[in-house]
Amino acid sequence: MPELPEVETVKRTLNVLVAGKTIERVQVKLARIIQKPDDIRRFEVLLQGQTIRSIERRGKFLRFILDNYVLVSHLRMEGRYGLYDAADPAELHTHVFFRFTDGTELRYKDVRQFGTMHLFPSGEDLREKPLGKLGLEPLDDDFTLEAFAARIGGRKTKIKPLLLNQEYVVGIGNIYVDESLFLAGIHPERETSTLAPDELKLLHEAIVRTLRDSVEVGGSSIKSYVNGQGEIGLFQHQLAIYGRQSQPCRTCGGEIVKTVVGGRGTHICPVCQPLPQAASGKKSSR
Repeated sequence: MPELPEVETVKRTLNVLVAGKTIERVQVKLARIIQKPDDIRRFEVLLQGQTIRSIERRGKFLRFILDNYVLVSHLRMEGRYGLYDAADPAELHTHVFFRFTDGTELRYKDVRQFGTMHLFPSGEDLREKPLGKLGLEPLDDDFTLEAFAARIGGRKTKIKPLLLNQEYVVGIGNIYVDESLFLAGIHPERETSTLAPDELKLLHEAIVRTLRDSVEVGGSSIKSYVNGQGEIGLFQHQLAIYGRQSQPCRTCGGEIVKTVVGGRGTHICPVCQPLPQAASGKKSSR
């Protein structure tokens, strides 16, 4: 699933490609993509004549800011947008077409068909699902150490599942949690309440640095991610630990192991990320 850096890259690309364009008509080929309203024809009609003013991001969601509405789009596993000439033949698995008055067409393609779209009147989207309960934005100015510590400090749960919970901090998925915890030298099974203030500071800095570094190179293309112009990200070439099981740690030379934490595949350097308590009993897979 695209994480914050990938969605941020798509957002920036779409702002270049479609901001300022006016929608002439919309065609939905797969009804379940549209979650709100539940009447697909109403979704198509409401968007007619709307101009895309900008594209913003909240967590892993795209927000298309229109004249009177906000379209909230979640790419999920395989969703992607592309701009085409309206006369171009559509690729397989293209499910939503936004025809513009200039003869171009924004198309939403989703092989896995897990993506979603919600249409809200302006001002309502940030108060309702799926955005209403999202946590701190790690690249915003208000993501201060104080705000971060107040949100997660003292929680009696393992730090990795907590960081993956979008009600605390948004946009950080499995890749960037592993990378951030490694950079901070924190074992993913540490109980959050045991983290000292200096460790929270290191983790806060690691999250911001990891995400910013990834955004600078267009995110990570681990599987099928591309931006709105069909370009892959490059951060996968800079990953310090994710996907490097059985390889030597670039910091200490020890062997990186892969285990499971909170139901998610997790990469750890046992030397750089010591667990100051008895092992959890889980077996590592090499």
